[in-house]
Amino acid sequence: MKIYSIAVLLAMTSVLSFSSCNWFKKSDTNQNTENSSTLEKPLVKTPAFSADSSYSFVKAQVDFGPRTPNSSAHDKCADWMIQKAKQFADTVYVQSYTAVGFDGKQIKSKNIIASFNPQAKNRILLSAHWDTRPFADQDTADREKPIDGANDGGSGVGILLEVARAIQSQPIKTGVDIIFWDSEDYGQPADSKLPQKEDTYCLGSQYWAKNTHIPNYRADFGINLDMVGSGDAVFTREQVSVYNADWVSQYVWGTAAKLGYSSLFSSQLTGAMTDDHLYVNQIAKIPMIDIIHYDNNGFGKYWHTHRDNMDVISKGTLTAVGRTLLQVVYQYDSDKK
Repeated sequence: MKIYSIAVLLAMTSVLSFSSCNWFKKSDTNQNTENSSTLEKPLVKTPAFSADSSYSFVKAQVDFGPRTPNSSAHDKCADWMIQKAKQFADTVYVQSYTAVGFDGKQIKSKNIIASFNPQAKNRILLSAHWDTRPFADQDTADREKPIDGANDGGSGVGILLEVARAIQSQPIKTGVDIIFWDSEDYGQPADSKLPQKEDTYCLGSQYWAKNTHIPNYRADFGINLDMVGSGDAVFTREQVSVYNADWVSQYVWGTAAKLGYSSLFSSQLTGAMTDDHLYVNQIAKIPMIDIIHYDNNGFGKYWHTHRDNMDVISKGTLTAVGRTLLQVVYQYDSDKK
């Protein structure tokens, strides 16, 4: 992902999706009142989130090796994820597509979608990318080798698989779609000798936003996860989320606060991110936010390095994010009954 200033973001959205941004702002006005009243209600009961289970899902991915597209580890992990999705969800869709990388390479990719209550009108979209960085461009050694991606990729998937297991154990009426994006992290390094190109990250969400798994797919809102498992995590409110879907951001951060996770979910506003949620907002016109580790020191000292391994994963952080997601889903479901 990349970081943009708010001025650049505004210029991008005015050119690419001015009408959609107006639509979101109108929607936000209506939703803010509902959001405020929702957060004042007592917390509804949710199924338990197992830190051990989530951690095991992260480790299982890492054990395959770096999940870079066009690799055997990538293929084996995809098969495992599809099997897990079928174990938990009502319906599973697999989008196979070939993306073109910044270097012209053909990237064989799969978006994996686990759907609950596929016929429900009210829907929540949850997502995370499952591929890993094919080069350690932020490291000082072995920069051309792929990384384990325990946090950057693995943590979001580990949380969402456990969320899927939990939803299966306590059914709801609201529709939930969990999308695991592929080819997110094949973005062009800043020091690449090739001419710099736009939109080289998030190829899976770009593809899906233009080719949704269900024609005319709609969701009430979405939440994307990225780098959500480290022990030193802090989740600030980044500007793409706030600009396009502030009511969702307030809803999620307010829920986290009620659960006692204010130290992780900071109210600080930080720069705009090019992450999967950007394209869901711009192209699919679904209000979506990003829960992503970012602070004044960047994405973490292990970001895009070989230090992004199981040593950085914290069960406490996985639990905080997972419990917050489950509370949001079940609270929203309760409001819609």
